[in-house]
Amino acid sequence: MKLGIILETKEYEKAWNAFRFAVAARKSGHEVKVFLMGEAVECEGLSNGKYNVDEQIQAFIAERGEILACGTCLKSRNLEGSEACPLSTMIDCVKMVEWADKTLTF
Repeated sequence: MKLGIILETKEYEKAWNAFRFAVAARKSGHEVKVFLMGEAVECEGLSNGKYNVDEQIQAFIAERGEILACGTCLKSRNLEGSEACPLSTMIDCVKMVEWADKTLTF
């Protein structure tokens, strides 16, 4: 199955769970793409003692998952895309939703 995940928060536990789900889905053989929107574009490097979001992001990448990051959201925070989270557009988000059999939001 093709799963699209839209993540809109950098709240530690929610972002951590979204990426844990994405990793589990990849390990179960599903194709998975994650689109970071709003404050979620700040998730790379995010960690606290209990919820290591960045560790789950790295695990997702290791499982060959694809991450896209809203370019407008990045620019409004004076951030740039990265190899892990490339600068993307709303058209890319639309294409991901069209591609996906199911789309989830966190």
